[in-house]
Amino acid sequence: MTLHEDEIPVDETLIRSLLRAQCPQWAGLPLSPAGSGSDNTMHRLGDDLLVRLPRTADGRSVRKEQQWLPRLAPLLSRPIPEPVHAGTPTGAFPAVWSVHRWIDGDEAGPDTVRDWAAYGADLAALVRELHGVDLMGATRAGDLSWYRGGLLGPCDEWVGAAFEDCRATVGQEMDVDLLERLWRAALALPDPCGPHVWLHGDLKPTNVLVRDGALHAVIDFGALSVGFPDAEHAPVWDLPPQARQAYRDALDLDDATWARARAWAIAVGVSGVSYYWHTWPAFVAECRARLRAIVTDAAAG
Repeated sequence: MTLHEDEIPVDETLIRSLLRAQCPQWAGLPLSPAGSGSDNTMHRLGDDLLVRLPRTADGRSVRKEQQWLPRLAPLLSRPIPEPVHAGTPTGAFPAVWSVHRWIDGDEAGPDTVRDWAAYGADLAALVRELHGVDLMGATRAGDLSWYRGGLLGPCDEWVGAAFEDCRATVGQEMDVDLLERLWRAALALPDPCGPHVWLHGDLKPTNVLVRDGALHAVIDFGALSVGFPDAEHAPVWDLPPQARQAYRDALDLDDATWARARAWAIAVGVSGVSYYWHTWPAFVAECRARLRAIVTDAAAG
C-alpha cells in the first residue's frame, strides 16, 4: 500500500539486508507484516521484536522515538515502545529506522475492551500522566513541533478545502455543513492559554493495546510533540459514548476545551477522507466513523 508520492519501497528482502548489515544477531529470525500507519510500516521480528521503518526519507517520527522514548518510559506507568536498535540510512534505504521490543496486546475495540467507561477513565489517567511529565528541556521546535499541538486558526485553509472534498465524497451520508459549523464555532473561541505539555498526538484505538479487557500499553509515538493539549483529546470520538463521557469527566474538561478538541477531531477526519480517499480505504473508514459520531453527538445536543 503506497500512500505518498515520495514513499520508499520496502519488502522483506530490504529489511533482511538492513538487519544483516546492522543487527546480524537478528537477521535470521522470522519476519512478518505487523501493521502500518501514515508515516511508518512495521514488521514483527521473531517473538520479541518489531522493525519500524518510515515510509519516506524524512524519518522524523522515528528520530523522535529514538531520542525521547527511553527518557519518557521510566516516568510513565504504562508500557510504551522500547527502542533497542537505532538503524542508520543506507544506499537502499535512505532513512533512519528502528527495532523495538514487541509489546503483546490487542487493539482497543468492541471484541477486546470489557468496560468502555473504565477504558475511557484509564485513557484519561494516561493522558494526565503524560501531560504532567517534565519537558526535560524539550520545546515546541523542530521535530517536536506538529500542527496538532498548535492553534486551530492556521489550519483553516487546508481544513476548508477538505470540507469541499468531503461534500463530494461523503456528503450524502453525513451532514458536512454541520461539521463545518462546529469547526467555525471552535475557531471563534479564545485560543488555549495553558502551558505546553508532552503530547502523544494520536491516541486512536489502533495505537492503544488492551490486555484482559483493559487498557495496557500505548504504541506508535511517531506523532510525539510538545504543545497545547486540546488535540490530544480528539480521538475520543473514535470511542463509544460511554468511554468518551468517562474520559471527559475524569479530566474535567471545560466546554471550550471540549469544543476545540472536537474541532481537531473534525480536522483530522475531513482531511483524512480528502487525502486518503483513493489510497487507504481502511483509514477513510475510521475517519468516516469519527465524523458520524461527532454529528450524532451534536444532534443529540
